[in-house]
Amino acid sequence: MKSFLLAVYNKLYYVPQHISTIFFSIVNFFVKLIKKPPKVMGIDETMEYIVKNKPSIARFGDGEIKLANGTDISFQKASPELTKRLREVLAANDKGFLPCILSYFDYDPEITTETNAHWKKHMNRYRHVWYKYTNAKLKYGNSFISRFYLEIEDKSTAEKRFKKLKQFWEGRNIIIIEGEKSRLGIGNDLFDNVKSIKRILCPVDNAYEKYGEILDASISNSFDNVLFILAVGPTATVLAYDLFKAGFQALDIGHADIEYEWFKAGATKKQPVAGKYVNEAGAGKDVEESDDKKYLGEIIKVIK
Repeated sequence: MKSFLLAVYNKLYYVPQHISTIFFSIVNFFVKLIKKPPKVMGIDETMEYIVKNKPSIARFGDGEIKLANGTDISFQKASPELTKRLREVLAANDKGFLPCILSYFDYDPEITTETNAHWKKHMNRYRHVWYKYTNAKLKYGNSFISRFYLEIEDKSTAEKRFKKLKQFWEGRNIIIIEGEKSRLGIGNDLFDNVKSIKRILCPVDNAYEKYGEILDASISNSFDNVLFILAVGPTATVLAYDLFKAGFQALDIGHADIEYEWFKAGATKKQPVAGKYVNEAGAGKDVEESDDKKYLGEIIKVIK
């Protein structure tokens, strides 16, 4: 009797989820039928555009669009202010600023089968949100400019793209604004071609709750022709736009360093990276303290 009741309970437990899935499948079908997807550059086209025109960029992925819809994600709680700001940045049409979004609105032959399956599931639930808050007048950059190794089917394209990525900051003085244990460029040569590096460290979780302090620290430590490199989750998406509005170039390239580490290691799946926080399920969130003197000497501000 107990096993029977448990079986009934388990079936009933999942009924709301099944109903929700069916509902959003119907919504997705009609949105896809009636509306055209946003226009998005290819990865290489986006990278060439950035090297040539030196815009500020903000990237939107599944986490940012969930927050723009008012839904929490694992490391950032939604708030009315964050939701409003993300919608603003997603639709921004300013000369010198390039919002970047995912290129998947249907099957994409460039990405892996597993990645296609992930985005298909995501679109079933959130396509209507993407279509609602993107700007039909824009041609967006491609948010895969910082994730073009592990999720791309042809891994042979990665080396050329990393060389192009390094041109974004070649010969520049940079300030990296990153999560506390992200440690961009530490242990690899990703930023070996810059003039100088300074760092502002931010909370790993719910960084947007400290947004005012992060923005103030960024501007108060700025100088002429500085380039801001941002890797602090959805906070970076908004920060890139506000720094652009303040007269600076800011590049939201979150995850590029981890992709580079995986590329250098020849990884075939997500895996921990020694000494770095990896915000991917099962891929190393517990990180030891660093005693790297060069890295420690670059830190100019720690925001708790």
